[in-house]
Amino acid sequence: MLIAVVSDTHRNSTIIKKVGNIVEKADILIHLGDNVADIDELKEIYKNKIISVRGNCDFTTRSPIEKVENINGFRVLVTHGHKYDVKSGIWHLKDRAKEVRADIALFGHTHISEINFEDGIWIINPGSASLPRDGQRSIAFIEIEDTEIRPSIYLI
Repeated sequence: MLIAVVSDTHRNSTIIKKVGNIVEKADILIHLGDNVADIDELKEIYKNKIISVRGNCDFTTRSPIEKVENINGFRVLVTHGHKYDVKSGIWHLKDRAKEVRADIALFGHTHISEINFEDGIWIINPGSASLPRDGQRSIAFIEIEDTEIRPSIYLI
């Protein structure tokens, strides 16, 4: 199982098309918000399952702020992260992940990619595909094979 994770595309059509081509072989695409409307463009290229949540810049969508998905037997918390003050740290997000018994917590909002493994939980931010604050546009991939989770950051 290959999961592509994208966040903070912010209506950049050039990047959205590029991301669509990069992720087209993934089994699932997860968009973490800002801007969820970009999924319409991604659907022109990407034909598999899409999971999405809204971010702090998604004013006109009814998408939820967070979801808990069961993917290949793993519980995945999907959120933009602004509700958990992730710009100050991941503590609140980690607490929420524990609360919902998540194996993986995905978030965006900071525009900075990171992968952490804390208290048995993978905490992953793909960074921003459009407006990075750490110098490089990025997305994340998560490979799940049997009981193994292998996350990675992919630079665009």
